Amino acid sequence: MCASKVADGKQRGWMIPIGGAEEKDGSTQILSRFIELAGGEDADIVIIPTASMLRNTGTRYERLFSDLGASRVSSLDFDTRRDAEEAGRLERLSQASGVFFTGGNQLRLSTLVGGTAVAKSVRQLNAAGIPVAGTSAGAAFMCEHMIAFGDDGSTPIAGSVRLAPGLGLTNRIIIDQHFRQRDRLGRLLTALAYNPFAVGIGLDEDTAAFIAPDNTVHVEGSGGITVVDAADVQFSSMDSVNEGRTVCLVGVKLHILTQGATFNLHTRQADAGMLVQSKR
Repeated sequence: MCASKVADGKQRGWMIPIGGAEEKDGSTQILSRFIELAGGEDADIVIIPTASMLRNTGTRYERLFSDLGASRVSSLDFDTRRDAEEAGRLERLSQASGVFFTGGNQLRLSTLVGGTAVAKSVRQLNAAGIPVAGTSAGAAFMCEHMIAFGDDGSTPIAGSVRLAPGLGLTNRIIIDQHFRQRDRLGRLLTALAYNPFAVGIGLDEDTAAFIAPDNTVHVEGSGGITVVDAADVQFSSMDSVNEGRTVCLVGVKLHILTQGATFNLHTRQADAGMLVQSKR
């Protein structure tokens, strides 16, 4: 699964993975910013609630995005892979100025939507400049490599994480959600130990990584983002350690970023930026 090619003279749309439990009442900073990027008062939002088993998830987000000022909001659920090939639903999706995946179980997304015309359409929309957001399971699904499930805890353990193909908007990152709340540092480290090419992004609840077309991550929300950069790992025992045992990793770089900080996925440089300015 790979991202669709961006046409000459165009730029990719924003990608907005959210750590789950985003604020829906009062200060709706993250969702309001998504609406703004999708066109503000002219925003035409398509919600994909397939990850959730709750039947009211789509209608709940329809009301929420309408209350936030979007001009048109539709929920498109896909209960079968046949649904994800239906011409009418694909036509509605093609009209969207923003796409939002809800939370739930990311394996429902990969098994019901992965490899279908809907998945291809979302990749093409993002390549054409349309922002795509996802919360919780929807955030995990956005990448080429998705954490399907794994054990909680702060230590990388061989065999404790299973990866699956995701939507494929980017191969630069692996996302984990509810990060601090569910103690998931160990499983993100384990995922990166398989192949240190990607950057690990652990999203706290009510916190989002707004990834700009230039691949700069902007942090927004009330929590933090844990960035795990394994590009300069000097040693990993993943190839030889027995399943269930701790993985030895030497040379991992870790950043804790909060609102106003950035991380450049090209240069792999973190910048406290606005945070430094605010202390002056």
